[in-house]
Amino acid sequence: MEEYMSYEEYLVKVKEGIVTEKGNCPVTPLLQKLQGKWKTQILYELCMHDSVRYGELKKALPEITGSMLSTALKELEADGFIHREQFNEIPPHVEYSFTEKGRDLQPIFYAIMVWGFKHEND
Repeated sequence: MEEYMSYEEYLVKVKEGIVTEKGNCPVTPLLQKLQGKWKTQILYELCMHDSVRYGELKKALPEITGSMLSTALKELEADGFIHREQFNEIPPHVEYSFTEKGRDLQPIFYAIMVWGFKHEND
């Protein structure tokens, strides 16, 4: 993985403002792609499993509707975070797994988890 700058360099440069080639905050594109109630929960399920079937996701997230799950999965696939594989067996089924881009999110989720445990009683 290419490292753009160390954490120490980041702490210095962020005071000057770090922007992408398009002039945006470099965090914004990811946060926009992960917006919504369900996407991070779906990705968390994929952190726990190498691959997961649609029905297993539906069972793990009982409050999500089928259309919301389908929409979130399509968006995560379009953004390159997950891979959809269809098995034309009897019965047919679909499995979802992380792409390399999706797996690159795991250290970010780890850092967010650490922050969450640190501040869960605030």
